[in-house]
Amino acid sequence: MRRTGRLRLKHMLYYFLNYLKTEFKISIIGGGMFQFITFRVTMALLLSLVISLLLGKRIIKFLQRKQIGETIRELGLQGENTKKGTPTMGGLIILAAIIIPTLLFAQVANVYIWLVLLCTVWLGLIGFVDDYIKVFKKNKEGLAGRFKILGQIGLGLIVGTTLYFNNDVVVSRELMNTQKLAPYERRLTNHPERVTRDGQRFADVKTPITTIPFVKNHEFNYAKLISWIPGAEKYTFIVYILIVIFIITAVSNGANITDGLDGLATGVSGIIGICLGIFAYVSGNIQFAEYLNIMYIPNLGELSIFIAAFVGACVGFLWYNAYPAQVFMGDTGSLALGGIIAALAFIVRKELLIPIFCGVFLVELLSVMLQVSYFKYTKKKYGEGRRILKMSPLHHHYQKLGYHESKISVRFWIITIMCVVFTIATLKMR
Repeated sequence: MRRTGRLRLKHMLYYFLNYLKTEFKISIIGGGMFQFITFRVTMALLLSLVISLLLGKRIIKFLQRKQIGETIRELGLQGENTKKGTPTMGGLIILAAIIIPTLLFAQVANVYIWLVLLCTVWLGLIGFVDDYIKVFKKNKEGLAGRFKILGQIGLGLIVGTTLYFNNDVVVSRELMNTQKLAPYERRLTNHPERVTRDGQRFADVKTPITTIPFVKNHEFNYAKLISWIPGAEKYTFIVYILIVIFIITAVSNGANITDGLDGLATGVSGIIGICLGIFAYVSGNIQFAEYLNIMYIPNLGELSIFIAAFVGACVGFLWYNAYPAQVFMGDTGSLALGGIIAALAFIVRKELLIPIFCGVFLVELLSVMLQVSYFKYTKKKYGEGRRILKMSPLHHHYQKLGYHESKISVRFWIITIMCVVFTIATLKMR
Protein backbone atom coordinates (compact mmCIF):
# COMPACT_ATOMS: atom_id res chain seq x y z
CA MET A 1 0.00 0.00 0.00
CA ARG A 2 1.42 3.35 -1.05
CA ARG A 3 2.01 6.10 1.48
CA THR A 4 1.62 9.65 0.25
CA GLY A 5 4.01 11.12 2.80
CA ARG A 6 7.26 9.65 1.46
CA LEU A 7 6.86 9.51 -2.29
CA ARG A 8 10.01 10.53 -4.16
CA LEU A 9 8.40 13.41 -5.95
CA LYS A 10 10.53 15.57 -8.21
CA HIS A 11 9.93 19.19 -7.31
CA MET A 12 12.25 22.03 -8.32
CA LEU A 13 14.33 21.83 -5.15
CA TYR A 14 14.69 18.10 -5.71
CA TYR A 15 16.48 18.77 -8.99
CA PHE A 16 18.62 21.49 -7.39
CA LEU A 17 19.71 19.30 -4.46
CA ASN A 18 20.34 16.37 -6.79
CA TYR A 19 22.44 18.63 -9.05
CA LEU A 20 24.60 19.73 -6.11
CA LYS A 21 25.08 16.13 -5.04
CA THR A 22 25.98 14.69 -8.47
CA GLU A 23 28.04 17.56 -9.88
CA PHE A 24 29.75 19.00 -6.80
CA LYS A 25 29.42 16.13 -4.29
CA ILE A 26 27.64 18.51 -1.93
CA SER A 27 24.96 17.07 0.32
CA ILE A 28 22.74 19.54 2.11
CA ILE A 29 22.09 18.62 5.73
CA GLY A 30 18.40 17.88 6.10
CA GLY A 31 17.87 17.56 2.35
CA GLY A 32 16.03 14.31 2.90
CA MET A 33 13.30 16.23 4.69
CA PHE A 34 12.07 17.45 1.31
CA GLN A 35 10.69 13.96 0.66
CA PHE A 36 8.11 14.49 3.43
CA ILE A 37 4.99 16.27 2.27
CA THR A 38 4.34 17.74 5.74
CA PHE A 39 7.76 19.42 5.67
CA ARG A 40 7.17 20.87 2.21
CA VAL A 41 3.73 22.11 3.24
CA THR A 42 5.29 23.92 6.21
CA MET A 43 8.05 25.42 4.06
CA ALA A 44 5.57 26.57 1.40
CA LEU A 45 3.47 28.28 4.08
CA LEU A 46 6.46 30.04 5.63
CA LEU A 47 7.94 31.11 2.29
CA SER A 48 4.61 32.52 1.08
CA LEU A 49 4.40 34.58 4.29
CA VAL A 50 7.95 35.86 3.81
CA ILE A 51 7.32 36.74 0.17
CA SER A 52 4.08 38.54 1.05
CA LEU A 53 5.75 40.59 3.77
CA LEU A 54 9.03 41.41 2.03
CA LEU A 55 7.85 41.65 -1.57
CA GLY A 56 4.66 43.37 -0.48
CA LYS A 57 6.53 46.32 0.98
CA ARG A 58 8.55 46.78 -2.21
CA ILE A 59 5.53 46.50 -4.48
CA ILE A 60 3.56 49.01 -2.41
CA LYS A 61 6.42 51.54 -2.65
CA PHE A 62 6.65 50.93 -6.41
CA LEU A 63 2.91 51.45 -6.85
CA GLN A 64 3.09 54.64 -4.79
CA ARG A 65 5.97 56.00 -6.91
CA LYS A 66 4.03 55.26 -10.09
CA GLN A 67 0.90 56.80 -8.51
CA ILE A 68 -1.08 53.64 -9.21
CA GLY A 69 -3.89 54.51 -6.82
CA GLU A 70 -7.51 53.50 -6.42
CA THR A 71 -10.18 55.78 -7.87
CA ILE A 72 -13.06 55.89 -5.42
CA ARG A 73 -16.64 56.38 -6.57
CA GLU A 74 -18.69 58.78 -4.48
CA LEU A 75 -21.11 56.43 -2.70
CA GLY A 76 -21.65 58.41 0.47
CA LEU A 77 -19.94 55.78 2.61
CA GLN A 78 -18.11 56.55 5.82
CA GLY A 79 -14.34 56.90 5.34
CA GLU A 80 -14.37 56.49 1.56
CA ASN A 81 -12.41 59.72 0.99
CA THR A 82 -9.49 58.39 3.05
CA LYS A 83 -9.08 55.54 0.55
CA LYS A 84 -8.42 57.77 -2.44
CA GLY A 85 -4.97 57.21 -3.85
CA THR A 86 -4.38 53.94 -1.97
CA PRO A 87 -2.24 51.71 -4.22
CA THR A 88 -4.18 49.02 -6.06
CA MET A 89 -3.13 45.95 -8.12
CA GLY A 90 -1.73 44.50 -4.89
CA GLY A 91 -3.00 41.14 -6.09
CA LEU A 92 0.45 40.80 -7.67
CA ILE A 93 1.75 40.20 -4.15
CA ILE A 94 -0.72 37.36 -3.65
CA LEU A 95 0.06 35.78 -7.01
CA ALA A 96 3.82 35.83 -6.38
CA ALA A 97 3.40 34.41 -2.88
CA ILE A 98 1.35 31.52 -4.29
CA ILE A 99 3.29 30.68 -7.43
CA ILE A 100 6.91 30.83 -6.19
CA PRO A 101 6.55 28.44 -3.18
CA THR A 102 4.45 26.05 -5.28
CA LEU A 103 7.09 25.88 -8.01
CA LEU A 104 9.83 25.28 -5.44
CA PHE A 105 8.17 22.69 -3.20
CA ALA A 106 5.42 20.96 -5.21
CA GLN A 107 5.63 18.38 -7.97
CA VAL A 108 4.63 20.56 -10.91
CA ALA A 109 4.05 17.49 -13.11
CA ASN A 110 1.14 16.56 -10.84
CA VAL A 111 -2.05 17.26 -12.80
CA TYR A 112 -3.70 19.00 -9.85
CA ILE A 113 -0.74 21.32 -9.32
CA TRP A 114 -0.44 22.54 -12.90
CA LEU A 115 -4.22 22.94 -13.08
CA VAL A 116 -4.41 25.27 -10.06
CA LEU A 117 -1.31 27.15 -11.24
CA LEU A 118 -3.10 27.68 -14.55
CA CYS A 119 -6.14 29.03 -12.69
CA THR A 120 -3.91 31.40 -10.71
CA VAL A 121 -2.15 32.82 -13.77
CA TRP A 122 -5.24 32.83 -16.03
CA LEU A 123 -7.58 34.76 -13.73
CA GLY A 124 -4.73 36.86 -12.34
CA LEU A 125 -4.00 38.00 -15.89
CA ILE A 126 -7.67 38.84 -16.57
CA GLY A 127 -7.81 40.83 -13.33
CA PHE A 128 -4.53 42.56 -14.13
CA VAL A 129 -5.86 43.72 -17.52
CA ASP A 130 -9.01 45.01 -15.81
CA ASP A 131 -6.98 46.95 -13.22
CA TYR A 132 -4.60 48.25 -15.88
CA ILE A 133 -7.48 49.72 -17.87
CA LYS A 134 -8.94 51.34 -14.75
CA VAL A 135 -5.64 52.82 -13.55
CA PHE A 136 -3.69 53.70 -16.69
CA LYS A 137 -6.53 54.25 -19.17
CA LYS A 138 -8.57 56.12 -16.54
CA ASN A 139 -11.61 54.02 -17.44
CA LYS A 140 -13.58 53.28 -14.27
CA GLU A 141 -15.49 50.46 -15.99
CA GLY A 142 -12.30 48.50 -16.64
CA LEU A 143 -12.35 45.42 -18.84
CA ALA A 144 -15.74 44.88 -20.47
CA GLY A 145 -17.85 42.39 -18.55
CA ARG A 146 -18.31 40.11 -21.58
CA PHE A 147 -14.55 39.63 -21.85
CA LYS A 148 -14.30 38.71 -18.16
CA ILE A 149 -17.09 36.17 -18.57
CA LEU A 150 -15.49 34.73 -21.70
CA GLY A 151 -12.21 34.35 -19.81
CA GLN A 152 -13.95 32.60 -16.92
CA ILE A 153 -15.85 30.32 -19.31
CA GLY A 154 -12.61 29.43 -21.09
CA LEU A 155 -10.95 28.52 -17.79
CA GLY A 156 -13.98 26.50 -16.71
CA LEU A 157 -13.85 24.60 -19.99
CA ILE A 158 -10.18 23.70 -19.46
CA VAL A 159 -10.67 22.72 -15.81
CA GLY A 160 -13.80 20.68 -16.49
CA THR A 161 -12.31 18.87 -19.48
CA THR A 162 -9.09 18.05 -17.62
CA LEU A 163 -10.83 16.75 -14.50
CA TYR A 164 -13.23 14.63 -16.53
CA PHE A 165 -10.90 13.11 -19.12
CA ASN A 166 -7.38 13.09 -17.64
CA ASN A 167 -6.47 9.55 -16.53
CA ASP A 168 -4.50 10.87 -13.55
CA VAL A 169 -7.72 12.25 -12.06
CA VAL A 170 -9.18 9.21 -10.30
CA VAL A 171 -10.80 8.04 -7.09
CA SER A 172 -10.07 4.87 -5.18
CA ARG A 173 -12.75 2.17 -5.13
CA GLU A 174 -12.84 -1.01 -3.06
CA LEU A 175 -13.05 -4.11 -5.25
CA MET A 176 -15.66 -6.55 -4.04
CA ASN A 177 -16.48 -9.88 -5.66
CA THR A 178 -20.21 -9.26 -5.52
CA GLN A 179 -20.13 -5.66 -6.71
CA LYS A 180 -19.55 -4.42 -10.24
CA LEU A 181 -18.70 -0.93 -11.35
CA ALA A 182 -21.51 1.21 -12.68
CA PRO A 183 -21.74 1.72 -16.48
CA TYR A 184 -20.37 5.26 -16.08
CA GLU A 185 -17.40 4.11 -13.99
CA ARG A 186 -14.20 2.90 -15.67
CA ARG A 187 -11.36 1.08 -13.95
CA LEU A 188 -7.86 2.00 -15.12
CA THR A 189 -6.01 -1.27 -15.63
CA ASN A 190 -2.62 0.43 -15.95
CA HIS A 191 -2.95 1.68 -12.35
CA PRO A 192 -1.80 -0.94 -9.81
CA GLU A 193 -4.17 -2.28 -7.19
CA ARG A 194 -3.64 -1.43 -3.54
CA VAL A 195 -4.09 -4.14 -0.93
CA THR A 196 -4.51 -3.32 2.76
CA ARG A 197 -3.24 -5.41 5.64
CA ASP A 198 -6.80 -6.67 6.10
CA GLY A 199 -6.85 -7.98 2.54
CA GLN A 200 -9.09 -5.27 1.09
CA ARG A 201 -8.40 -4.53 -2.58
CA PHE A 202 -8.64 -1.02 -4.00
CA ALA A 203 -8.37 0.17 -7.60
CA ASP A 204 -8.27 3.57 -9.32
CA VAL A 205 -11.50 4.40 -11.12
CA LYS A 206 -12.52 7.16 -13.53
CA THR A 207 -15.92 8.41 -12.45
CA PRO A 208 -17.65 11.83 -12.29
CA ILE A 209 -18.38 11.54 -8.60
CA THR A 210 -18.43 14.11 -5.83
CA THR A 211 -19.27 14.48 -2.16
CA ILE A 212 -22.77 15.39 -1.06
CA PRO A 213 -23.78 15.91 2.58
CA PHE A 214 -26.71 14.51 4.54
CA VAL A 215 -27.04 11.25 2.57
CA LYS A 216 -26.02 7.71 3.53
CA ASN A 217 -22.88 7.19 1.46
CA HIS A 218 -21.98 10.89 0.98
CA GLU A 219 -21.54 10.39 -2.77
CA PHE A 220 -23.28 11.72 -5.85
CA ASN A 221 -22.50 10.83 -9.45
CA TYR A 222 -23.21 13.44 -12.10
CA ALA A 223 -24.22 10.69 -14.50
CA LYS A 224 -27.39 10.25 -12.44
CA LEU A 225 -28.59 13.64 -13.64
CA ILE A 226 -29.21 12.19 -17.09
CA SER A 227 -29.26 8.44 -16.39
CA TRP A 228 -33.05 8.43 -16.77
CA ILE A 229 -32.48 8.96 -20.50
CA PRO A 230 -31.47 5.64 -22.11
CA GLY A 231 -27.82 5.69 -23.20
CA ALA A 232 -27.31 9.30 -22.08
CA GLU A 233 -24.55 8.47 -19.57
CA LYS A 234 -21.90 8.86 -22.27
CA TYR A 235 -22.79 12.56 -22.47
CA THR A 236 -22.23 13.14 -18.76
CA PHE A 237 -19.08 15.13 -19.60
CA ILE A 238 -21.24 17.90 -21.10
CA VAL A 239 -23.26 18.26 -17.90
CA TYR A 240 -20.12 18.14 -15.75
CA ILE A 241 -18.21 20.74 -17.77
CA LEU A 242 -21.20 23.12 -17.79
CA ILE A 243 -21.43 22.84 -13.99
CA VAL A 244 -17.69 23.54 -13.65
CA ILE A 245 -17.99 26.63 -15.87
CA PHE A 246 -20.98 27.92 -13.89
CA ILE A 247 -19.41 27.44 -10.46
CA ILE A 248 -15.98 28.86 -11.39
CA THR A 249 -17.67 31.94 -12.88
CA ALA A 250 -19.99 32.36 -9.89
CA VAL A 251 -17.36 31.95 -7.15
CA SER A 252 -14.84 34.12 -8.99
CA ASN A 253 -17.39 36.93 -9.33
CA GLY A 254 -18.54 36.39 -5.74
CA ALA A 255 -15.01 36.93 -4.45
CA ASN A 256 -14.65 39.97 -6.70
CA ILE A 257 -17.84 41.54 -5.31
CA THR A 258 -16.83 40.73 -1.72
CA ASP A 259 -13.60 42.70 -2.16
CA GLY A 260 -15.02 46.03 -1.03
CA LEU A 261 -13.74 46.50 2.52
CA ASP A 262 -10.25 46.41 4.00
CA GLY A 263 -9.27 42.80 4.64
CA LEU A 264 -12.70 41.36 3.90
CA ALA A 265 -12.10 39.18 0.81
CA THR A 266 -8.54 38.35 1.90
CA GLY A 267 -9.57 37.07 5.33
CA VAL A 268 -12.57 35.13 4.04
CA SER A 269 -10.45 33.51 1.29
CA GLY A 270 -7.73 32.51 3.75
CA ILE A 271 -10.25 30.79 6.04
CA ILE A 272 -11.82 28.95 3.11
CA GLY A 273 -8.31 27.93 2.03
CA ILE A 274 -7.72 26.28 5.42
CA CYS A 275 -10.96 24.31 4.96
CA LEU A 276 -9.93 23.11 1.51
CA GLY A 277 -6.44 22.30 2.80
CA ILE A 278 -7.93 19.98 5.41
CA PHE A 279 -10.02 18.26 2.74
CA ALA A 280 -7.03 17.89 0.43
CA TYR A 281 -4.77 16.46 3.12
CA VAL A 282 -7.20 13.88 4.52
CA SER A 283 -8.57 12.87 1.12
CA GLY A 284 -5.04 12.48 -0.26
CA ASN A 285 -3.87 10.28 2.63
CA ILE A 286 -5.16 6.72 2.43
CA GLN A 287 -4.90 6.15 6.17
CA PHE A 288 -6.90 9.27 7.11
CA ALA A 289 -9.44 8.69 4.34
CA GLU A 290 -9.99 5.11 5.46
CA TYR A 291 -10.24 6.09 9.13
CA LEU A 292 -12.72 8.93 8.48
CA ASN A 293 -14.60 6.88 5.89
CA ILE A 294 -14.30 9.53 3.20
CA MET A 295 -13.33 9.42 -0.46
CA TYR A 296 -9.64 8.66 -1.09
CA ILE A 297 -8.19 10.56 -4.06
CA PRO A 298 -4.74 9.31 -5.13
CA ASN A 299 -1.96 11.88 -5.72
CA LEU A 300 -3.99 14.62 -4.05
CA GLY A 301 -1.53 15.17 -1.20
CA GLU A 302 0.66 17.44 -3.36
CA LEU A 303 -2.22 19.90 -3.53
CA SER A 304 -1.70 20.62 0.18
CA ILE A 305 1.51 22.46 -0.76
CA PHE A 306 -0.31 24.81 -3.12
CA ILE A 307 -3.06 25.42 -0.56
CA ALA A 308 -0.47 26.16 2.15
CA ALA A 309 1.04 28.80 -0.15
CA PHE A 310 -2.47 30.11 -0.87
CA VAL A 311 -3.28 30.51 2.84
CA GLY A 312 0.14 32.03 3.55
CA ALA A 313 -0.34 34.54 0.73
CA CYS A 314 -3.73 35.61 2.13
CA VAL A 315 -2.43 35.96 5.69
CA GLY A 316 0.70 37.80 4.54
CA PHE A 317 -1.34 40.16 2.37
CA LEU A 318 -3.56 40.96 5.38
CA TRP A 319 -0.49 42.57 6.97
CA TYR A 320 -0.94 45.41 4.48
CA ASN A 321 -4.61 45.01 3.58
CA ALA A 322 -6.14 45.03 7.08
CA TYR A 323 -7.77 48.29 8.17
CA PRO A 324 -6.55 50.87 7.36
CA ALA A 325 -5.41 49.26 4.10
CA GLN A 326 -2.04 50.26 2.66
CA VAL A 327 -2.84 48.45 -0.59
CA PHE A 328 -5.86 46.96 -2.36
CA MET A 329 -5.67 43.65 -4.21
CA GLY A 330 -7.81 44.86 -7.10
CA ASP A 331 -9.32 42.45 -9.59
CA THR A 332 -5.82 41.01 -10.05
CA GLY A 333 -6.23 39.30 -6.70
CA SER A 334 -9.97 38.94 -6.15
CA LEU A 335 -10.78 37.17 -9.44
CA ALA A 336 -7.85 34.80 -8.93
CA LEU A 337 -8.79 33.98 -5.32
CA GLY A 338 -12.37 33.09 -6.25
CA GLY A 339 -11.35 31.02 -9.26
CA ILE A 340 -8.71 29.14 -7.26
CA ILE A 341 -11.22 28.30 -4.52
CA ALA A 342 -13.75 26.98 -7.06
CA ALA A 343 -11.13 24.87 -8.87
CA LEU A 344 -9.83 23.46 -5.58
CA ALA A 345 -13.36 22.53 -4.54
CA PHE A 346 -13.81 20.49 -7.73
CA ILE A 347 -10.42 18.83 -7.38
CA VAL A 348 -11.12 17.66 -3.81
CA ARG A 349 -14.65 16.78 -4.95
CA LYS A 350 -16.40 19.05 -2.49
CA GLU A 351 -17.96 21.53 -4.96
CA LEU A 352 -21.51 20.81 -3.77
CA LEU A 353 -20.45 22.12 -0.37
CA ILE A 354 -19.49 25.52 -1.86
CA PRO A 355 -22.81 27.16 -0.84
CA ILE A 356 -21.86 26.38 2.77
CA PHE A 357 -18.15 27.19 3.11
CA CYS A 358 -18.38 30.01 0.54
CA GLY A 359 -21.52 31.32 2.21
CA VAL A 360 -20.21 34.89 2.44
CA PHE A 361 -19.34 34.98 -1.28
CA LEU A 362 -22.76 33.53 -2.11
CA VAL A 363 -24.72 36.01 0.00
CA GLU A 364 -22.70 38.95 -1.33
CA LEU A 365 -23.36 37.85 -4.92
CA LEU A 366 -27.05 37.23 -4.29
CA SER A 367 -27.42 40.61 -2.59
CA VAL A 368 -26.32 42.35 -5.79
CA MET A 369 -28.48 40.17 -8.03
CA LEU A 370 -31.58 40.65 -5.88
CA GLN A 371 -31.02 44.37 -5.49
CA VAL A 372 -30.65 44.94 -9.22
CA SER A 373 -33.53 42.63 -10.15
CA TYR A 374 -35.92 44.17 -7.61
CA PHE A 375 -34.96 47.70 -8.65
CA LYS A 376 -35.67 46.94 -12.32
CA TYR A 377 -38.92 45.16 -11.49
CA THR A 378 -40.30 47.96 -9.33
CA LYS A 379 -39.21 50.61 -11.80
CA LYS A 380 -41.11 48.83 -14.56
CA LYS A 381 -44.18 48.24 -12.39
CA TYR A 382 -44.39 51.45 -10.37
CA GLY A 383 -42.31 53.83 -12.49
CA GLU A 384 -39.85 54.22 -9.62
CA GLY A 385 -37.07 51.83 -8.66
CA ARG A 386 -37.12 50.51 -5.10
CA ARG A 387 -34.38 48.77 -3.14
CA ILE A 388 -34.28 45.82 -0.78
CA LEU A 389 -31.03 46.94 0.86
CA LYS A 390 -29.75 50.42 1.55
CA MET A 391 -26.88 49.55 -0.80
CA SER A 392 -25.42 46.43 -2.35
CA PRO A 393 -23.25 44.39 -1.98
CA LEU A 394 -24.34 43.42 1.53
CA HIS A 395 -21.24 44.81 3.28
CA HIS A 396 -22.12 48.32 2.03
CA HIS A 397 -25.62 47.89 3.46
CA TYR A 398 -24.10 47.46 6.91
CA GLN A 399 -21.87 50.45 6.33
CA LYS A 400 -24.98 52.51 5.60
CA LEU A 401 -26.42 51.27 8.90
CA GLY A 402 -23.41 52.80 10.67
CA TYR A 403 -21.19 49.78 11.29
CA HIS A 404 -17.45 50.40 11.03
CA GLU A 405 -15.85 48.50 8.15
CA SER A 406 -13.35 46.69 10.37
CA LYS A 407 -16.23 45.34 12.49
CA ILE A 408 -18.05 44.18 9.34
CA SER A 409 -14.94 42.43 8.02
CA VAL A 410 -14.19 40.63 11.29
CA ARG A 411 -17.81 39.51 11.68
CA PHE A 412 -17.83 38.16 8.13
CA TRP A 413 -14.63 36.27 9.00
CA ILE A 414 -16.36 34.78 12.04
CA ILE A 415 -19.35 33.76 9.94
CA THR A 416 -16.98 32.09 7.46
CA ILE A 417 -15.29 30.18 10.30
CA MET A 418 -18.71 28.93 11.42
CA CYS A 419 -19.53 27.90 7.83
CA VAL A 420 -16.22 26.06 7.51
CA VAL A 421 -16.71 24.19 10.80
CA PHE A 422 -20.20 23.18 9.72
CA THR A 423 -18.88 22.07 6.32
CA ILE A 424 -16.32 19.78 7.94
CA ALA A 425 -19.00 18.44 10.29
CA THR A 426 -21.20 17.46 7.33
CA LEU A 427 -18.70 14.72 6.46
CA LYS A 428 -20.00 12.73 9.41
CA MET A 429 -23.69 13.67 8.98
CA ARG A 430 -25.48 10.81 7.27
